[in-house]
Amino acid sequence: MDLQSTSSFLSATAETTDHCWIQKHQSQVQRFMTKSFLDEILTHLIKVDLLSLTEKIKIKETGGLSDQVSALINVVSGKEKGSDLLLNFIKASDSQVAQLILLHDTIVKEHKQVLLWRCEQYRDRDFVSSPKLNISTRTLPLVDGISDLQQKEHDLMQVGVTQGRKPSHLRQLTLDKLLEPLTRVSLPPRVSLTVGVAGIGKTTWVRHFVRLWSQGAICPDISFVLPFTFCELNSLEKLSVERLVKMAFPNLMDARLVLNSSCRTLLIFDGLDEFHGTLNFSDVAPCCDPRKEVPIDELITNIIRGNLLPDVAVWVTSRPGVASLIPGGLVDRVTEIPGLSSNDIQLFLKHHFSEREVEKKIWAHLESNKMLMVMCSIPCICWIIAETLTYIIQSGTHESLPKTCTELYAHFCSMKAEIGEPRGREPPKMEHGSNRKLLGNLGRLAFYGLLKHKYTFSEQDLKAYGIDLLLTQCSLCAGVLLREESLIHTTYRFAHLTLQEFLAATFYYASSKRAIFDLFSENTMSWPKIGFQNHFKCAFHHSQQAEDGHLDVFVRFLTGLLSPLTLKALSGLLVFGKDDGNHKSWASGFLQGLLDGGGAIVSLRAVNLAYCLQELQHTELLRSVEDDLRLGSLAGKLTRAHCVVLGYLLHVSSECSEETNLSGCLNYTTVKCLLPQLFYCSTLRLENNNFRDDVMELLGSLLSAKDCHIQKISLAENAITNKGAKALSRALLVNRTLTSLNLRENSIGEEGARNMAKALQKNSSLRDLDLQWNFIKSSAARALAHSLLFNATMELLDLRGNSVGMGGAKALANALKTNRSLKSLK
Repeated sequence: MDLQSTSSFLSATAETTDHCWIQKHQSQVQRFMTKSFLDEILTHLIKVDLLSLTEKIKIKETGGLSDQVSALINVVSGKEKGSDLLLNFIKASDSQVAQLILLHDTIVKEHKQVLLWRCEQYRDRDFVSSPKLNISTRTLPLVDGISDLQQKEHDLMQVGVTQGRKPSHLRQLTLDKLLEPLTRVSLPPRVSLTVGVAGIGKTTWVRHFVRLWSQGAICPDISFVLPFTFCELNSLEKLSVERLVKMAFPNLMDARLVLNSSCRTLLIFDGLDEFHGTLNFSDVAPCCDPRKEVPIDELITNIIRGNLLPDVAVWVTSRPGVASLIPGGLVDRVTEIPGLSSNDIQLFLKHHFSEREVEKKIWAHLESNKMLMVMCSIPCICWIIAETLTYIIQSGTHESLPKTCTELYAHFCSMKAEIGEPRGREPPKMEHGSNRKLLGNLGRLAFYGLLKHKYTFSEQDLKAYGIDLLLTQCSLCAGVLLREESLIHTTYRFAHLTLQEFLAATFYYASSKRAIFDLFSENTMSWPKIGFQNHFKCAFHHSQQAEDGHLDVFVRFLTGLLSPLTLKALSGLLVFGKDDGNHKSWASGFLQGLLDGGGAIVSLRAVNLAYCLQELQHTELLRSVEDDLRLGSLAGKLTRAHCVVLGYLLHVSSECSEETNLSGCLNYTTVKCLLPQLFYCSTLRLENNNFRDDVMELLGSLLSAKDCHIQKISLAENAITNKGAKALSRALLVNRTLTSLNLRENSIGEEGARNMAKALQKNSSLRDLDLQWNFIKSSAARALAHSLLFNATMELLDLRGNSVGMGGAKALANALKTNRSLKSLK
């Protein structure tokens, strides 16, 4: 045996092992090393004679900390047992830096496995994340903030008004870019806010993000993702950040390592709208110590403010109205989850329902009912609607499909009560008292929760309203009430906000026929209130007074319950008492009286009354105005009630889906009345209305608003002068949605055209501008030509019928030599 060669082999093996550890952990050493810990290492290595004083000085003079660490590794790697001595020192140290170097990768790997296991528990509920609607390929629009509509209106009203559309100019972010810098020189956001209406998929997006991160597919620079839901935080009272992390993630042995500033950690707080506490950003007691125990609302507030964990990234999701409570100055990035497009809805139906004939019938029904189609842009509601329609079609017991939301939700509850019964059985009979009692108690829970803006419930809440926890597993309760479990708490929620509102309406409707006190006062005495009509009026009074519109859909359902078709679907489930149709007749008169009253401007509170008429299936006025709109015969007929209905039709009528034609029927008064409802029209034709400059002031304010969605507007054949053109020009300086403006056959003149030219120098959205027959002469034409030297988006400019002269024509021709966007100049 060659002892010398054997000794050389063992020495080489040991050296390889030495180098292997350093190479394997070099990135961790570089990433987590601190100046003080480096000094400790250098001092120790000199003591054990591994480094000389000269080598230490050279290392310290290398450059920055990262360069010094690299130099240390190079020196140690070249020395026998250098790696062992370095490793032994790090192991012997009890500092957080040493623990991060040694344990970081192992802790992260175990944490990802825990998160993946948790995500799998909810995969069946995450309807949007089906293969056909892959979130990974979808984008989130980057928005400027929370709009007035989002702050003040009910989720369904928001969706109805915008029809699920978002302005096209918004920048889109994919999920993997959500927390990344927008440019090479910018910083990643510390606090990100993602908003979306109830059921749009906020929690699904969060779980998908967590799943992808845990699989190593996105954000590899993030060491730890810690997802929390506000509904589980509701059960906590006073604790520290470190204790919160330990409670939610027992697998993380030392919370200090996870929250260390050397790690990039992301805290996710999902569902701010479900938080029962109050976030007081203006008057919170500052807390900077992660070990100090404070009330949970103060804890969250201090984290968002950056007093606690300033180096940790925070991602909050919420419904828009509640999200606006976070001061804009604390939020670095706001994104919004978009609704499903019509193509998405079709893919959803194809993926979830295998029978093609059923799918075609559902799609045909949705196409014929725009209101249901718009609601389907919310994935959770799309599932409720599709599942209900499927059940009705397959049962073959109904002549027609539901046309209103109330009727559809009544069938949904009836379907859930029937699940498990043999196909073809009659609806639940009156003797099924357990279902009736359960639905009544669920309705009471839903109603008083709605009044308190409470959407998640504890086991104690259920017991307080007489709901047996064992019954939550029955088909009816399991279909409408979802159980959410975590290591911190168990909570319950209705499958969707609208389901809570529907059940609240059934409770109020049934109770109002026998109640003698105001049902809106649960635990306080009130003046006697006897009779259904008084309670019905009371509900609408509260709805009209609610600034945030949170009772809008509740009163829609309450009105819809007066329809015989709805009551038939609920027969056997609820005891409503005898209704001979008088309530429906009276309610229609009451609603039309409210339509005629009110202020000079049509608000969305007023438009909601027209939605109620639709739910009541009393549609004579709605059809009359829609017919006049289609035939162009609205002139002289626009009373306040007609304006309210017209505002409603702008949301739901197929006549307005692509283009809203209000030519020849408006004046200053009606424009002012309808103004809030015109924000969300994509194409607006206001031709031949004899508009003067005062109307342009109104339209200028419309086009200047942040909420404006108008892309094309035609004001041809009016009486607009230079003053009106000036108002429109001011709007063009800030508007980012308008792509086409038609001012053909007006009288804006020289001054009006010059104002337009100034606006065009800064506007970056307008593509087409029609200024035919506007008394524009040579000097104004030269001003327009000058604007083309700066404008890079204009594609069509029409100046026919004006007197631009030789000078104007020459200036325009010269501008074309520089301008690269203009495709047509007439």
